[in-house]
Amino acid sequence: MGNCLYPVENLSLDKNGTQFTFDSWNYSFEDNYSYELSSDYSLTPAAPCYSCNLLGRSSLPFFMLTSVLGMLASGGILFAILRPFFHWQICPSWPILAELAVGSALFSIAVPILAPGLHSAHSTALCNLGYWVWYTSAFAQALLIGCYACLNPRLNIGQLRGFTLGLSVGLWGAAALLGLPVALASDAYNGFCAFPSSRDMEALKYMHYAICFTIFTVLPPTLLAAKGLKIALSKGPGPWVSVLWIWFIFWWPHGMVLIFDALVRSKIVLLYTCQSQKILDAMLNVTEALSMLHCVATPLLLALFCHQTTRRSLSSLSLPTRQASQMDALAGKS
Repeated sequence: MGNCLYPVENLSLDKNGTQFTFDSWNYSFEDNYSYELSSDYSLTPAAPCYSCNLLGRSSLPFFMLTSVLGMLASGGILFAILRPFFHWQICPSWPILAELAVGSALFSIAVPILAPGLHSAHSTALCNLGYWVWYTSAFAQALLIGCYACLNPRLNIGQLRGFTLGLSVGLWGAAALLGLPVALASDAYNGFCAFPSSRDMEALKYMHYAICFTIFTVLPPTLLAAKGLKIALSKGPGPWVSVLWIWFIFWWPHGMVLIFDALVRSKIVLLYTCQSQKILDAMLNVTEALSMLHCVATPLLLALFCHQTTRRSLSSLSLPTRQASQMDALAGKS
């Protein structure tokens, strides 16, 4: 797939006019293109199909607005969860919720690093760091939501400090390792962070595509299938479905489009028309933009989840216990 931001730089034609080679640096094309021409084949149709990047320099306000809103929303919900008079005893899953807020905040911080058009801010090291934080935070959030779904929702993990710490270190460590391939495969070019076409980096890019497809696209239906299977076999309720699962709506299309793009790059799936290639390029940009919006939506989902959990816990408390909880909250405020 092409990109109008990186046009063809060199065009060479041999003496007999039957072969020409493109030399370009584009994240969607190979470094060199050679096309054999017959005597009745025109040069124009044989040129590579370049499509415009929807997330180009004109999208810089979108990146910056998303980043600011995400940081404000994530900071607000994180403060609400960690404040001393928060009802920790009636929201036992608050440690995981706080980590989700941290992941959303980290993603919001990484957005300006990868924003297009900031020539002075882009370097290879910054691109590597930006993509690593971008996908590490996303992987960590997905793993946290999946792990929470598999835990007993009434388990008071807030009081199990050893368990909570071990779970957090394990999930964030795994997410950090899973984010390394995309960090190593990225580079800076003309003020943009992108994936240059290099045969040395192909394995890293395909590994990244497979990771995204597995975590963002395969994990949610796998949890649903496990829940349905457990219910069918009468072996318990299975994974806990909550409002937090809406998070996957923002990333599920991204994983699907990335794996399809990988199949096209590896020539397992062939696109025979330029229009098909342009549609795939547009879908890559659209799904990336949708995934970015999760940093604004995640704090809202966390607030809604806390509200639902608090109401459910308060309704199950007896009147004396409820009064004691209110007295503890007032004492904390004072």
